[in-house]
Amino acid sequence: MDKLTISSHGNIESAKEFINSLEKNQFTFCLVISYTETSEIPGITIAGADKEFLKFTSPADAEFLRHGHCKCIDTIPMSPDGKPTPALLTKVALDSAKIPHFVINAGSKIHPDVSYFDSQLDYGKNISESTALTPEKVIEAVEFGRVIGKSISKPNDCLVIGESIPGGTTTALAVLKGFGIDTSVSSSMPNNPIEIKNQTVSSALKRLTSDDPIKIISELGDPMIPVIAGILSESSKITHVILAGGTQMTAVLAFAKKIGYKKQNVAIGCTSYIIDDIDAKFLETVKQIDDIPVLSVDPLLNSSNFAGLRSYSEGFVKEGAGAGGCMIAALLKTKITSQKLLELIEKEYQRVSNFKSR
Repeated sequence: MDKLTISSHGNIESAKEFINSLEKNQFTFCLVISYTETSEIPGITIAGADKEFLKFTSPADAEFLRHGHCKCIDTIPMSPDGKPTPALLTKVALDSAKIPHFVINAGSKIHPDVSYFDSQLDYGKNISESTALTPEKVIEAVEFGRVIGKSISKPNDCLVIGESIPGGTTTALAVLKGFGIDTSVSSSMPNNPIEIKNQTVSSALKRLTSDDPIKIISELGDPMIPVIAGILSESSKITHVILAGGTQMTAVLAFAKKIGYKKQNVAIGCTSYIIDDIDAKFLETVKQIDDIPVLSVDPLLNSSNFAGLRSYSEGFVKEGAGAGGCMIAALLKTKITSQKLLELIEKEYQRVSNFKSR
């Protein structure tokens, strides 16, 4: 195993212990798909070709992981200039290590053509204009997550949880600010539209009149956050959990700390592009929330033969659909090297590009 490609951050000793505890374990991946109308604010996200296509981003990721192509849209999840969905990295990692996965629909506007656990939650509203979801729905989301976490977690296993929600960094920023955490956030674009995000968050924060965690999520969040926090609260009592992602997972962690989880069984896993994003203050944000391990993996995309893949190392996309956490799981479970993983990613990218050009 190419251990050097998995880096430890934060509490280094805890990170090393966490890694060592997983080397003989099995892994399961859970993708939570969701939607927030906050993503429809012009310029706030690169996810989706335009406003109309944003609602297909998450279900397309779920379908791509299952089928290798999409059914809710005619194209492969890739920007017109060849930047692929991070679900491509996730799929390669899962397939290479034979890691099973399942999907949870936590308020996706479009239902994917795959089997999934349905929370029956509605999508989140635009937080610059209104409450995201009612307090009752937040409680319902948490309880749904707890049931899922308790039913699918197994001892001597590791649950990797990822998310796919366009505009999710903005609702995450709002939630973090609502909990009093001084932070910035990452972006799917090199020129982070932080001014638009901050304006959106400022508008939402004006409505906040309580420090009740449920009401903070209700006003500022999205359905994905309470569902994953609920999963984490129960699954961490049973097994190890890797929160696979960047900014959105810090918001999940902040809320989960309020409702309780078993800290020694939890780590965040992401790509090195999240760690390297100096504007995001990612490690500082995690440290403000809790002293848990942060693991990162370098996918080596800067040395790819394809410009669309190299774009990840140039500040585009960076993370999503559990990509970093799933690559970490693949490296821990198998003897595959990061270089071999890159070769498989490039092979899949070629397949997807050929499919798209038909």
